[in-house]
Parts: sequence; C-alpha cells; structure tokens
Amino acid sequence: MRISLNWLRELVEVTLTPEELAQTLTMAGFEVEDIEDLGTLADGVVIGKVLEVEPHPNANKLRVCQVDIGGSDPLNIVCGASNVRPDIYVPVATIGTYLPTIDLKIRASKLRGVRSEGMICSLAEVGLAKESAGIHIFEAETIPLGSDARPLLGLTDIILDVTSTANRADALSMVGVAREVVALTGASLSLPETVEVSIPEASHALTLKVSEPKACPAYIGTVIEGVKIGPSPDWLQQRLKAAGVRPINNVVDVTNYILLEWGQPLHAFDRERLQAVAGVENLTIGVRFANSGESLTTLDGQTRSLEPQALLITANDQPVAMAGVMGGEATEVNDNTQTIVLEAALFDPVTIRRSSRSQSIRTESSARYERGVNQAELDIACKRAIALITELAAGTPTTQSIADQRPDPSTWARSIELRLDRVNQILGPVNEAEELGEILPEDVERILTALGCQLQPRCTEDSPQWKVIVPPYRYRDLEREIDLIEEIARLYGYDNFCDSLPDKTEPGYLSAEEFLKRKLRSQFRAVGLTELVQYSLVKPEEQTQIRLDNPLFTEYSSLRTDLLSGLIDACQYNIEQGNGVLNGFEIGRIFWRPEEGFAEADAIAGILGGNITQGNWVRGGHSEPMTWYEAKGVLESVFSRCGLTVEYQPDHSDPRLHPGRTASLWLQGEKLGKFGQLHPQLRSERGFPDQVYVFDLDLDLILEALDRDEILTPRFKVYSSYPAIDRDIAFFAPLQVSVAEIERSTRKAAGNLLESVQLFDEYKGESVPEAQRSLAFRLIYRASDRTLTDAEVEPVHQKVREALEETFGVSLRS
Repeated sequence: MRISLNWLRELVEVTLTPEELAQTLTMAGFEVEDIEDLGTLADGVVIGKVLEVEPHPNANKLRVCQVDIGGSDPLNIVCGASNVRPDIYVPVATIGTYLPTIDLKIRASKLRGVRSEGMICSLAEVGLAKESAGIHIFEAETIPLGSDARPLLGLTDIILDVTSTANRADALSMVGVAREVVALTGASLSLPETVEVSIPEASHALTLKVSEPKACPAYIGTVIEGVKIGPSPDWLQQRLKAAGVRPINNVVDVTNYILLEWGQPLHAFDRERLQAVAGVENLTIGVRFANSGESLTTLDGQTRSLEPQALLITANDQPVAMAGVMGGEATEVNDNTQTIVLEAALFDPVTIRRSSRSQSIRTESSARYERGVNQAELDIACKRAIALITELAAGTPTTQSIADQRPDPSTWARSIELRLDRVNQILGPVNEAEELGEILPEDVERILTALGCQLQPRCTEDSPQWKVIVPPYRYRDLEREIDLIEEIARLYGYDNFCDSLPDKTEPGYLSAEEFLKRKLRSQFRAVGLTELVQYSLVKPEEQTQIRLDNPLFTEYSSLRTDLLSGLIDACQYNIEQGNGVLNGFEIGRIFWRPEEGFAEADAIAGILGGNITQGNWVRGGHSEPMTWYEAKGVLESVFSRCGLTVEYQPDHSDPRLHPGRTASLWLQGEKLGKFGQLHPQLRSERGFPDQVYVFDLDLDLILEALDRDEILTPRFKVYSSYPAIDRDIAFFAPLQVSVAEIERSTRKAAGNLLESVQLFDEYKGESVPEAQRSLAFRLIYRASDRTLTDAEVEPVHQKVREALEETFGVSLRS
C-alpha cells in the first residue's frame, strides 16, 4: 500500500524522518519497499504568467510565448500546446531543471530558429498524469510569480510503499498504519471526525433481502438524492493519486477515499439505472449466489459468465454487481447521475476469495475483504462517506436500510490470558547494557496498551498474568496467547533480543536417500540427458486422477498420475520451437487412488530420440535417427554405472507405446518399470519423428537396490593377467523365450569360469522354423590364476549347451 506521509501526519504526530520511519516500520514487520519523494518530479518548476503569445514564424503548430517568472525580463519560450494563451498562470521548468518522468533536462536551445529559454509543463511532464491534452493552467487569480510550483501541484508529499503480512488486514488502511505508528513511536492518534447525519427510517423505496447471511453478515444501503456529479476537489484528487488511484468523480472518489482511509470498501449505484435493471421503482437490493447460466458485464467492460460460487448484489433479483469484487457497468455512476444508492457491507473472506478467483479478478476491494474487514467500524466508515458525499456532491441522504446479522458487539473484543513467564520462555533473554535481562511486566503493559489492548492483572503468587482484551480492529489476527507474545517481540524490537550460537555444532550431511538421488541424477546427466522439472498439477483429463477441491487454476486442478505425459508434452513443445526431439529425464512424485484412500510415490522417467552428440560430424554430416538399441544402450549405461543388473521382458500394457518394441524392466525379481518406443498413432498425432523412446521407472526400488554395501562401498577386483577363451553358440529358440532368460540360464550353468555372455546376432525369416528365431551368443571364459585350456573349457561349454536344450528346447546350430 502506498502511504502518503502528509496524510499520515494528519492522523499521527510523526516526527521521524521518512528514512527513520521506514526503518522503524521494517523492523516491526512492515516491509517498506520504496521511498518516493514526489518533490523530485518537479524540482525547479516555478510559477509563471504568460504575457504574450505569437505564432512561430517557421512552424504552424508552435507558439512563441513571453512568460514572466518574476525576473527582470520575461522568458522567451516556444510552446506547442493548443491551450496556451495570454494572462494565464502556468508551471514553468527553468533552464537546468531535470524532469525525471520524461527523462529531460531543460536547456536553452533553438526550436525552428527561435530561442527557447524553458518549458511550460503539462501534468504528464511532472508525473501527475499519463497523458495530457495541453499545458496545465492554475485556476488561482493571483499567484506569486517565480514561486515554487510544487505546493500547487500537490508535489510536496513523500510516499512510502509498504507491504504488510497477510494476517494484518487492519494495515491496509491509513488509520491502521497510523495506529501502528502510534504503537511504535508513542505519538498521539487523531482519528478523522465522524459527522452524524440524520437519515429518515427505511421506507418502501429501498428494501434489503440478504439470502446468504453467512456470506454477508451486514449490509447498509443508503439512498442519497440530489447529488451533483463533478470533479473532486484538489486535496482529494491529490491523496488518491498519491495512493495510486485514478480520480473519476466526486462520488466514486469518496468511496475510494474511505477504502484507503478506513480499509472499508464501498460502492455507489445509480438509483435510476438500478430501477431500469429491476423494472420497477421500488427497489429490493439482494445478496445471493449466482445461478447457473447467469452473466454480468462488470465495470471493466467484460461480460462474465458467473460461477455458482460467485456472490452477487441484485436489484429485484437481477445481478448488478459481484459482491465485494467489482460493480456492474449497467448501474455505474455517471455524469447524469442524480440519486445514488451507497452500499456499505461486510462479506465473508472465504466467499469473496472464491468469488474473485472464479473470475480471475483481484481488486483493491476484494484484497481487503479476503483478509477480513473490521466489522466494528463499518458504521463509522459509512457515516464518514455519507458526510463527504453530502459536502462534496451536495447530496441529501433520504433513506437507509440495514440488514445486520453480526454477533453482539460485546463479543467483538476477544479476551486472552497472558503469562509473563511464558513470554520470557518463548522470547528468551534481552540485551540490557552490558548484561542479559528479561522482559518486565511494565514492558508488556506498555506495549499492549499502545496496541489498543486493555489489560486486567490476575492475582497470582507466581509470575504476573493478565487478561488481555483485544481491540475489535485486531480481532482476526490476535486470537491466542502466542499472538500476543509475537506482538510483544515485534514492538520491543527483534534487534533487542540476544543471539547466541549453539554450544556445539556438527557438520551437515546428506541423508542416504538424498545422496543416492544425487548420484542417480549425475549418472543420467552423464549419458547426455537434461533434467526437467515440471508441475505436479495437470489438466483434469482422466477419472482416475485426484482432483483438488480448491485449485488455483482450473487448468491445473488435478495431480499427475505419471511423469510420461508431462515429458511427452514437453517434447512436443520442444519440437514446435524448432529444437528437435528432447533428450531429458525427470525425478518427481506421482499420485494415484487405490481402492481406499490416496497413495503417492517418487518415480523417474525420461524421453529421448534426439542426437546426443555435439554436432553431426561423427555421422558424416547427416542427422540419423536413434535406433531402439541405441536408446536402450543409454539406459543400460546408467544401470551399469550404478552397478545394477536389469532384465528386459516383452510388455504390451501401455497403449502409448509400440506393442512390439516395448519391454518391462525387472530388478531383483521385482518390476522396475518399462521402456519402449512411442506408438505410431501417438507419434503421428503429436508430430513426432518415428524414433522417440521413453522409460518410466520406480525410483524407490532403484534407491533400495543402490542402498547396499557392495554398491555404496565398491571393492576393487584384481584384473586377470591371463588370456581369455571365447566360444560362440548359435541355436533356434522359441519366440516366447527372452534373451534375459537365456543369459540367466547360461551364467548358472557355466559357473565361475564364465566372464561374460553377449548376444551378437538375431535373425528371423527364411530357413528359420516357424515361431522361432535364430540367436547367437559369444561366451568369454577366463580364470584369474591360470591360462585356461580347451580341456577345461569344453566340458563347461557343453554343460551350457545341454542346459539350454533341456530348459528351453532350443535347436543347436553350433
């Protein structure tokens, strides 16, 4: 919120400099993001009077003006504004003046051959408007020439850009900030005077029908007749501009002014336009939730389809505004308005938050209702607004209707028990001169009294205790004893508490799980894959997805059930941007719904198919697609680096994958995941090339396998200095027999002499029996302590042949 220091000084006696005040607020938990001195926008701009205006001899749209700024001789200034004329008072930027808004330093120069000795300014050039049709003309009849123009322009203020925490709804108003400054500095507070206005009792001309009292605990509707719409006075416009609010007209400006002053949103309706919407003269203002299919054109000109959670203000059941969010265009106050209906209401924070989010609207009004508006000062804000409209717009309040479902006012002041020993136990010792001390009873009483609390001491033999009565405007954030302790710490000064390091410190370390995850990430990056991080929230597409009851966005309202869908979308985006197929992996959490309750687990998935080398020179300058075996090799390289032995079995369970080029992966007898090529139909729909591969693995199973002593602490195995003997074996094997099963049986039969077994040939087709395939393996035999002989190898090799024949019924070819 932008805090005007001039306005703040009317509410509280601020003797601190802007920098000191900013430091004080920041140390108390209110972050001051910027200090803006409005005077710098027009430093060097003075009051001048235009004496003569003559056409420029060399330009049709320029004028040559003689401007008196109180010196011995008038200035010769070339001006291009169409509204310049003699005998007017204007702001003049003299030579040497720097205007930061337009980044211009004024110098004496020639414009089309005529010397110009300054510049007559518009409001846009001094930062008071985005656009200006011409120069600014002061309305006063006599002004001291050469005097500083900033007081007349309202540029003598300093603005503090203050950000409050989400629990401090009271700090979104000038009165709330003033109360905070009083508590911090001990200065006196001067609240704006509330003028009592006599209003006749409610008549049949305005009735209220609040169908949702929980969503709208209080509603005050006031009819004010005879208003004259026009510009607001300068003081009001200047305060609104300082707060970053654009002045519109006197009635709307008053509602915005009260919002800034008291934090209470108000809204003004044009009564005649309300009657036109309602179709009758006797109005019934209602509050209800929207019905399906209803729409409303809001003040920003957008026609909005209303959701059932949107709270509405209605005129005879016809929607005229989104309650607490934005008014309707059909009933807004305009230049022809003569009678208004002023709305002052309380709305439930949760209701307004849902209503605002359903339309993706966030306004100054909704921001305050969402945090919670002070229910005790609704009447004060309403009376102040009526008095200002009566004063500035010549209106006369004629009717007021009230629907009040608020609890009894005696319950607004909450009482909380506070113990001094608990305060010191939580906050710890404080620094006092050269020794440590503790917070004293008088400190507690001083701080809480400054916050507006009432303290009633409790008679106890132990540590002092109090019954603290919280003021109504702090009702929402001071609920428990710990809240009061936080306030004591904040106002006592966080920097006054002592800080000490623990007696002993230990170096930090990674947990075993995190260490293994980082190791796994490094192995995937080492084979050329890029790590991706995507949202856990996805679009609702399947019934099996877990949907959020209160999502931030409708497009991301479900939890993902796997990682592959997001990777496929990312790959498609990468291709559409002209970057080719994505080679990446992701480690993240997935969610699903078992028979009962919910479940979640970590997974790792990847997608690849692009060129993993830097450039194409190794392939003769041509880009070649990645084969299934190359993609499988990338994955196997990771497993090998991690010391894992993974088996592959045919798999047809995932419809997104090619049924003949998909394998399930198994680790230590448990299913690890799947690996395969994308289905041709899916590749065609997404515009992918033919060779795109994916894998999806159970991360917990991998981490469990990696968390073994032989992997965590690898042992060196001496390399054999003796030569190896290789033997090839070829046979016809049934199609249903996997290579993994054959390799497992071969190792078991060969025993310790077998160093490795590798498949080097597969053939299907002519000369191969039906439902079979030809496979050829190379077996490497080696001993670590001697050179093997044929006599030692042949019996072992024969044992392998016999085992394959017996186990799988293969037909040996060699």
